[in-house]
Amino acid sequence: MRRLFFIALVQQLRVIWPILSGIISVMVGSGLAIWRIENWRIDEALYFTFVTGLTIGYGDFTPKHVAARVLALVIGFAGIVLTGIVAAVTVKALNATDRDSAE
Repeated sequence: MRRLFFIALVQQLRVIWPILSGIISVMVGSGLAIWRIENWRIDEALYFTFVTGLTIGYGDFTPKHVAARVLALVIGFAGIVLTGIVAAVTVKALNATDRDSAE
């Protein structure tokens, strides 16, 4: 059953990989722009990017400049879309697994 799930998951990820890589690229690119704007270390900027993108938002790093705040909004929306796509792909793989095991 697990094997069927992972096979279906990989098949789904192959289909939407261009979309996923585009969203992740937007997030990383925005994080790198924030790195330059806010003069943070690069690891701090990428940490901020993924904490914001995963909608965790600890608040230990907060952008001060307006442009960086707008980019943080872009990162947040991209993270919400990324989370939705991952959830949809997982559900689709679960449905395919259930269908295959019923046959």
